[in-house]
Amino acid sequence: MARTDEDTEQLTRPAEPAGPTATTDRPPVADAATPDGRTPDGGRTPDGRMPRWLPRAMVLALALIAAFQLGSWAFHQLTGLLINILIAFFLALAVEPAVSRMAARGMRRGLATFLVFFVLTVAAAGFVTLLGSMLAGQIIKMIEGFPDYLDSLIHWINQTFHANLRRVDVQEGLLHSDWLRKYAQNSAAGVLDVSQQVLGGLFQLLTVALFSFYFAADGPRLRRALCSVLPPARQSEVLRAWEIAVDKTGGYLYSRGLMALVSGVAHYILLQALGVPYAPVLGVWVGLVSQFIPTIGTYLAGALPMLIAFTVAPWYAVWVLVFVVIYQQFENYMLQPKLTAKSVDIHPAVAFGSVIVGTALLGAVGALISIPAVATLQAFLGAYVKRYDVTDDPRVNGHRGRPQGSSGVLARLRAARARR
Repeated sequence: MARTDEDTEQLTRPAEPAGPTATTDRPPVADAATPDGRTPDGGRTPDGRMPRWLPRAMVLALALIAAFQLGSWAFHQLTGLLINILIAFFLALAVEPAVSRMAARGMRRGLATFLVFFVLTVAAAGFVTLLGSMLAGQIIKMIEGFPDYLDSLIHWINQTFHANLRRVDVQEGLLHSDWLRKYAQNSAAGVLDVSQQVLGGLFQLLTVALFSFYFAADGPRLRRALCSVLPPARQSEVLRAWEIAVDKTGGYLYSRGLMALVSGVAHYILLQALGVPYAPVLGVWVGLVSQFIPTIGTYLAGALPMLIAFTVAPWYAVWVLVFVVIYQQFENYMLQPKLTAKSVDIHPAVAFGSVIVGTALLGAVGALISIPAVATLQAFLGAYVKRYDVTDDPRVNGHRGRPQGSSGVLARLRAARARR
């Protein structure tokens, strides 16, 4: 039987290897695992086990979250203490010049600090005692004169509205009213809260006094301990910043004290001329409260003299109000810029903005310490800001100038018109 061409082609074709082909039938080769069981792409190993780094990463993340929560809780719990320490630090900066002068004359620094704080404590205690006696006397006077005030009020109502009120009916109605009973119950329930607030305030005052005493008495030791952990270049910057803070804080308190003296004397003269009782104490009250309580200090300072003047004569309260408003304008535009420019050297707009920011952050404490803090920061950063001479341009002074070359063009046009 003869072979066909097809049989000849099969005999001459090379034999293919047995088994699966390399292109279609061969199974995919798995990626080789690393010695610790992980694949090169960092996922699970071929046997499905969890990578060894994943538990450690989870533990580390949980530890960081726990540390953050613990730190946040501790910060919120210690906010009051930190604010007291901040107040004590600025108070120590304020008394630093007096303590340093006394220590330079040979007195021990601890004794000098004690004498300064003793004088401040005696002055504050005397002022509070005089103010308390004045308020107690005025309250007793108002209680004793309450029937007369009530009679005059009832007489005015009867004449104006043609009513027939009697003082006995008004007193019985007040004594048997529901709001008076509720007020008495709320006052009795709030006695414990007031006592707790007074004790808490005394504890905070003692804390501030102790920290400020230690800061002022151990000031050189504190600076030495702070500089011991810094390189020499940083030590000079820290000492310079400390010196600027002392100068600005002392200057701020000096200017405020001088303005308080001027304000107290001016209001004392007015109250003495009107015959208002306790004029010296009221003058000291107006001076201190208006200067050392920012933003609302002026209104709080003027409210008490107005109330005392009203007990003498209603028109006296109006005169006191007018004088307070006029003096406030004089202080804001005449007295304060001259004093603060020499002692604090801060723009009024910057001072107002710093008070707002300090109040938003720390309340009344922030409003009180914001101005010396911003003045210190401004003076410290001023040494690192390079300044240049200002060009002689009218636009610097607010005058609208013409572009350069415009005057020459106008001159040529005018000359051409003249030639025509």
